[in-house]
Amino acid sequence: MSDKRRDKNPRGARSRPYILRKKKCRFCTDKTLKIDYKDSQFLRRFTTERGKIIPSRISGSCAWHQRRLARAIKRSRNIGLLPYLAE
Repeated sequence: MSDKRRDKNPRGARSRPYILRKKKCRFCTDKTLKIDYKDSQFLRRFTTERGKIIPSRISGSCAWHQRRLARAIKRSRNIGLLPYLAE
């Protein structure tokens, strides 16, 4: 039993080459979407259930729109439309 051969992959499956596909910014592709601090339902999509802002590498937003999203979320938190923390 000690002569057991192991694959490089611990699960024993063959690994496929991972193709990294760049996410497109939804605000750049759809010009009708507007970032507004008063639209709390829309801004909730960009926060986690704990209340943190989702990073651009996960949401797919470009840097320009990610900064505007963060600013809108912070403004919405400040006036009480979005919570700072989950309860």
